[in-house]
Amino acid sequence: MAIGPVELVVLHFEGNHFKGEILPALQQLVDSDTVRIIDLLFAVKDADGSLSVAEMDEVQDAFGDLNPVVTELTKFLSDDDVERLSESLGPNSSAALILFEDRWALRFAEAVRSSGGSVVLSERIPRQVVEELVSAHAAMLSEPA
Repeated sequence: MAIGPVELVVLHFEGNHFKGEILPALQQLVDSDTVRIIDLLFAVKDADGSLSVAEMDEVQDAFGDLNPVVTELTKFLSDDDVERLSESLGPNSSAALILFEDRWALRFAEAVRSSGGSVVLSERIPRQVVEELVSAHAAMLSEPA
């Protein structure tokens, strides 16, 4: 089975409050075959800092039915991964750990490989750096010639 690049995204939530906007946005990415969710866990720190891990079926009340978004989980993320990735959580906060396959890149990566090529670097540019570049570019364009 071919698999595209896999990414880990950790989303932090203050106050252990989840809102409903996330699920439809994630569903749209899955429906368009942009990503495939291959693992999903939730880490919750209570007021005294105790960490608990919740799997998808344990958070149905907060998120609603996740089954259309996540069809099969791989269990690639371990409790140790959750613990390590949740170290920076403060009391009364949560994190969603999402491991997803970049389905959009699968066909492209297969074409590169079948052409004898290989990916030698793939790196996500931090949002702050992109915003700085966009701002600098806009300033350069607005300068008189």
